[in-house]
Amino acid sequence: MADSSFSDAAPPDSVDAAEDARATEKLSDQVMQNPQVLAALQGRLDGASLTPSSYIETLPKAVKRRINALKQLQVKCAHIEAKFYEEVHDLERKYAALYQPLFDKRREFVTGDAEPTDAESEWHSENEEEDRLAGDVKNKVVIAEKESTAAEEPSPKGIPEFWFTVFRNVDMLSELVQEYDEPILKHLQDIKVKFSDPGQPMSFVLEFHFEPNDYFTNSVLTKTYKMKSEPDKADPFSFEGPEIVDCDGCTIDWKKGKNVTVKTIKKKQKHKGRGTVRTITKQVPNDSFFNFFSPLKASGDGESLDEDSEFTLASDFEIGHFFRERIVPRAVLYFTGEAIEDDDNFEEGEEGEEEELEGDEEGEDEDDAEVNPKKEPSQPSECKQQ
Repeated sequence: MADSSFSDAAPPDSVDAAEDARATEKLSDQVMQNPQVLAALQGRLDGASLTPSSYIETLPKAVKRRINALKQLQVKCAHIEAKFYEEVHDLERKYAALYQPLFDKRREFVTGDAEPTDAESEWHSENEEEDRLAGDVKNKVVIAEKESTAAEEPSPKGIPEFWFTVFRNVDMLSELVQEYDEPILKHLQDIKVKFSDPGQPMSFVLEFHFEPNDYFTNSVLTKTYKMKSEPDKADPFSFEGPEIVDCDGCTIDWKKGKNVTVKTIKKKQKHKGRGTVRTITKQVPNDSFFNFFSPLKASGDGESLDEDSEFTLASDFEIGHFFRERIVPRAVLYFTGEAIEDDDNFEEGEEGEEEELEGDEEGEDEDDAEVNPKKEPSQPSECKQQ
């Protein structure tokens, strides 16, 4: 009769697996009895429960249904906001007509077509009293010299290089201007903003008016910016007001050999069969401010732009908006540099205030830490960018 002791005993692998399971269970019991481990697990669970999306998922269906209704209301609010901005655009058009006579007079003073009266040229500075006293002292010393040199003092027409100086003072614009652009920009006499007519799609046109020059025959170069003021159907909650969505430039009629947007290069080519070498010339794009009038087109066929193209387009939109909102309305202050100083002071003030608030928040966190050590840091507010 065969010995059955081997068939009745458990296989060695099964015994080892059972022992491993008991060891694992014992280790788990020991870990779960460790207060530090339990606290860490509870912390992770608490953190997960603070996630907004996970919280919404835990709500009853009836509550979720009401939340969906709130979102419907929010979409309607976005459409009302879009109408609000359309009316703002109408107001901009209305007041642009009121500004224009003042801008026309500005152009006359800049070009020298008109001379301001004494009343128009009177300006009181912040340090007027100090300037007056200093001027009185100086006048007593140099009055004789002034009388002798008055006839020799040059009297240029208008304000020379007014708009070119504005370009040079504003970093956003000066970065675009090449050395060979400068002589052309010195012929720039005016920049105007024209808003779209009532009932037409929202847009604005920048007009750059040039005096006759040796570079191109155009008297006006234009750049049109097309805007949209309606919530996106796919993402209506992202609506934050009108945005520039595309732009069109114009054709510059360059005089022969004066086109600064291209450069001619020479290239040697070797014939594969005969081994002879020839030199050819070809035109390639050249960095220039005047490429501003040949903008990249926004993709309208559903294809996405690459990262570099998106950045270029966004920069173009930002420059167009800056011309419209800052440069044209406040040109004299960018000419003198006062607007740039104001911008710098405003930015420094924001940073200083932020540092102070951070210091206050740190103090508050220290106090709260005694009561609630798991307090979540506040989220930074989002900035709106047009």
